[in-house]
Amino acid sequence: MGQEPRNVLLLGGGKIGRMIAELLHTTGDYALTVADRDHEALQRLARAVPGVDTRQIDVADERALHDAVRGFDIVVSALSYYHNPAVARAALAAGASYFDLTEDVRTTREVRAIAERARGGQVFMPQCGLAPGFVSVLAHDLTRNFDQVDSIHMRVGALPQFPSNHLKYNLTWSTDGLINEYCNPCEAIVAGEPREVLPLEGLEHFSLDGVRYEAFNTSGGLGTMCETLHGKVRELNYKTIRYLGHRELASFLVHGLRLSERREQLKDILEYAIPITFQDVVIVFCVASGFRRGQLVQVSDARKIYSHPIRGENWSAIQITTAAGICTMIDLFSQGQLGRSGFVRQEEVPLALFLDNRFGRHYESKVASRFAFSEAEQVTP
Repeated sequence: MGQEPRNVLLLGGGKIGRMIAELLHTTGDYALTVADRDHEALQRLARAVPGVDTRQIDVADERALHDAVRGFDIVVSALSYYHNPAVARAALAAGASYFDLTEDVRTTREVRAIAERARGGQVFMPQCGLAPGFVSVLAHDLTRNFDQVDSIHMRVGALPQFPSNHLKYNLTWSTDGLINEYCNPCEAIVAGEPREVLPLEGLEHFSLDGVRYEAFNTSGGLGTMCETLHGKVRELNYKTIRYLGHRELASFLVHGLRLSERREQLKDILEYAIPITFQDVVIVFCVASGFRRGQLVQVSDARKIYSHPIRGENWSAIQITTAAGICTMIDLFSQGQLGRSGFVRQEEVPLALFLDNRFGRHYESKVASRFAFSEAEQVTP
């Protein structure tokens, strides 16, 4: 970037943390330190990304956390969502900017309240992954095609390429995050008004690229889109994509066995019985409709991103897309392209700027299907 490397502290050295470290470290533009309480996780990361500084830190120790963030320009949380408010408070006190991957609605509200005390050019940008994250950037860009937006449907799934168990699913990311999605209330706009809808409801089916899928309500994927588009759309919703039959079995676990009330037990069952896979595919499918010159029209964008090697090492699609989302936002901030300080929403970033970034290019898809009006014909609602 033609300047002194930014000092970055990455908290969390798990599956996504390793990918973030790989992307940032290899640019040479960031002086990266990775911290985790798990010594073995740090050793795995050091083997995967040679040359990265590592520190063993327990973020539950508030004093240790505040000491750890001191002197860094940017603090990145790849931790479980419940740690993020404490990390954001430590970043605020240290004068550092803050980025995270949370899908948890309550956590984001806490981070937003902390961001109200941001100083100078400090930025607080939660929800920087795939969904919430990139999907909001994409969906908001689709609204530019209409004089008046009517509806926006956002669909995202991280799926095994080769489903072989009863759930037709493999663990690809945070089990805590998955359980939150399946158990917590979901935001939506219905008939022009913000509403809470139930998780695992709203079942629908669709075909994409010759494959049949189902989709259903899950929590957190909309990010701040309900607030951004309140009063501007009749309908806005987010659903998770799965292979046919998954939702019925997930509902049996969550509702039939009431494991939504015993989440640690549900986590133990899933992690014991469902293997992790790195052979996955991420699907992003957004459909927007609205009025243009008096006519109701629809515009769609569909993307499939597969697991693939980067610099000789195989990475899963969810690792690549999640890490690419947050690394793009860090890069844009470091280049002075976010355009504001304090709390920043994902949808404030233009899609073209995101995709033109060296990390955002990982969202290019060979099977993308997109129609949009020409730039000269586009409007801004």
